[in-house]
Amino acid sequence: MNKNSKVKAYSLHWTVDKSMRVTRFRGEVWPFLEGQKIILNQYLEKLGLTPQHIKWHKKALNGESLCYEQCVDGKTLLFTLAPLYDDMKSVLGVETVVVDVSSYKSAEHDLKALKHRAESILNAAGEGIYGLNLEGKAIFVNPAAERMTGWSAEETLGRSIHYLHHHSHEDGTPYPHEECPIYAAIKDGEIHQVEDEVFWRKDGSCFPVEYTSTPIYEDGKVTGAVAVFKDITVQKKAKQGLIEAFDEVARLKEQLEEQNSYLQEEIREERNFGEIIGTSLPVRLMLQKIEHVAPTDASVLVLGESGTGKELIAHAIHKNSPRRDNPLVKINCGTLSAGLVESELFGHEKGAFTGAHERRKGRFELADKGTLFLDEVGELPLDIQVKLLRVLQEHEIERLGGEGPISVNVRIIAATNRDLVQQVAEGQFRKDLYYRLNVFPIDAPALRERTEDIPLLAKHFLSRAARKFGKPLTGFSHDGLTLLERYRWPGNIRELQNVIERAAILALSSNIDITDLLPQQSDLPSHSQMLLSLEDVERAHIQRVLANVRGVISGTKGAAAILCMHPNTLRSRMIKLGIKISDIDFTKR
Repeated sequence: MNKNSKVKAYSLHWTVDKSMRVTRFRGEVWPFLEGQKIILNQYLEKLGLTPQHIKWHKKALNGESLCYEQCVDGKTLLFTLAPLYDDMKSVLGVETVVVDVSSYKSAEHDLKALKHRAESILNAAGEGIYGLNLEGKAIFVNPAAERMTGWSAEETLGRSIHYLHHHSHEDGTPYPHEECPIYAAIKDGEIHQVEDEVFWRKDGSCFPVEYTSTPIYEDGKVTGAVAVFKDITVQKKAKQGLIEAFDEVARLKEQLEEQNSYLQEEIREERNFGEIIGTSLPVRLMLQKIEHVAPTDASVLVLGESGTGKELIAHAIHKNSPRRDNPLVKINCGTLSAGLVESELFGHEKGAFTGAHERRKGRFELADKGTLFLDEVGELPLDIQVKLLRVLQEHEIERLGGEGPISVNVRIIAATNRDLVQQVAEGQFRKDLYYRLNVFPIDAPALRERTEDIPLLAKHFLSRAARKFGKPLTGFSHDGLTLLERYRWPGNIRELQNVIERAAILALSSNIDITDLLPQQSDLPSHSQMLLSLEDVERAHIQRVLANVRGVISGTKGAAAILCMHPNTLRSRMIKLGIKISDIDFTKR
């Protein structure tokens, strides 16, 4: 027998009797002629088969069916041994079939390698992957899907993934199985891609996903689907953050535009006068109060006659407060009609009233995180006072025509030249609003109470007028300053500024002449009467403060607190200055 004859054996079939003699043979190659009664074990070795085959044949003669593989000359042969029985169920022999399965084994190896490679790729993927059969049950789950959902492969395989983590929408409403795009791919054979749904984890929480469900075809028929999904929580947060950032940029842009518009109006109007100027006792006491209250968020009520610089006090408080980097927004309550006050304060939506062609923020929103200066607050109508009180209590405003409240963080500084206590008594000003505003009162002294500051103020306004009108003005002619000090100034600092500007316009030299510019007053006191001593000024100021607080010395709203003095110290000064509570006229405040 040559070696090539063994290699060519692809399919053999023989039968042996109980004596192991070949009784029948069919095959492509065989070392003996068909029909010869040859003992099988004499030739198995020539076929390249081991003696083990003789043992397996003997097992088959004992009634046992066998199937095994044997590698012969690099080929894989599949042996099938089946016992043959007579009518009495006795074993007559063994029928053996040998088939060369090398090509099948090679294909099987390639298929296993391909399957292993494919599964390795799927298992390494960062996206979650499910393989589904026609019933929609999971037949494959990769590790990424396990990590994202919390459901293990053992818990998922053989089950419908829809009822595990796709059963509800994000708001908790049921998600019917028949509406699920994942299973739609199995029904219609189309690819379905979704970007705005959620999957539910085993712990009951959910996470946003985008997924694609792709049908699987075999021989032109849909046999299942593959669902690939990924957790887009980070992307959603980033997108939301980007949207919020754009919204914030738009909001800040709008706010800056509105604040810029407002500030442009402020520049056009021009402040009445520059920084607070003066060294008199009333001014020093006022600055001391500003220094105390500025770092707080307390509401401030500035009291004083027209033209005394109440707005300057508001600017000084704001400039020295933690809100200094945010806007100081002002509104003169006395210059607005009753119909416009609410819109100016709280804003309005487009179409809120006739002429409201666009949405507009009110002064409260413009002053958010800053300070709102309510000048002439005593002029507010009672119905607006109610709404203002609610804003101060709840820190929320509602635009005209708006649908809900808007939170605001605003410090209030109010000012008035009216006697609010009297207005409260007459029912023209709400008592509760008065107490809300009057947390820390500050008096703006009249110019006649601080005559020693007049030369400083006059020179300051002269310098401003020179720059404003482009004239080389350096001083006052004749006894100009003396005349200014003797005048009573009913219009206070604003009147002083106007007089000097008028004189600057008329000036023909470097010195201005105010001789003919001051109104005649028949009751003007002499110059010596106007130059009060420091003691007289202190006495007058303490009397004025005591009159304003109705003689109360102690307590947070008493005269001592306003004057920043200890109550006992104030009592000592009163004794020294000859001040008696009984002598104070409480109607002059």
